[in-house]
Parts: sequence; structure tokens; C-alpha cells
Amino acid sequence: MNDTMLTPEEREEALQKRLAHLAAMEAEVRQKEKALKEKEKAKKQVPLRLSATLWEELAVWAEEDFRSINGQIEFLLAECVRQRKKNNK
Repeated sequence: MNDTMLTPEEREEALQKRLAHLAAMEAEVRQKEKALKEKEKAKKQVPLRLSATLWEELAVWAEEDFRSINGQIEFLLAECVRQRKKNNK
């Protein structure tokens, strides 16, 4: 049925149903975002051995990017994973 053929009360009811549906969808999106953020916060510890030269290079690079060395390594690994996913579509 066309919206123009509805009474004002029927239109109001239809709009309320749409609004409730949108609110439910928004709540679901928020819940999924929260789960993703919690998953992102859960970090794994990985022992890593690097040569002194590589460590120094990373330290300089991290300082230039205003990151910790650990943050720089994580950033670089994440970039590599993103590039690999992008190239292997």
C-alpha cells in the first residue's frame, strides 16, 4: 500500500515500526563494534629476537613516527597484512 493512501495514524505507526527497526539495527552495530574493539585490545605477547642493527633502525624509524619500537613493529606488521590482503583479493 502507498504511504499517501494511509491515514495519519497508520503512517505514524509505520514510522514507529521503522524507527524501532533502525534502533535495533543501530544497537546491533554498536554491539559488533564493541566486540571488535575488545578483540583488538586483547593482545598476544610474542618473543622476538632482532639483530642490534635492525633494532637501531626500527628505533630511529619509530622515533620519527612518534611511536614506541613495539608500536612501530605492530604498525609495520599490520601494514604488511593489509597489503597482502589487498594484493591477494
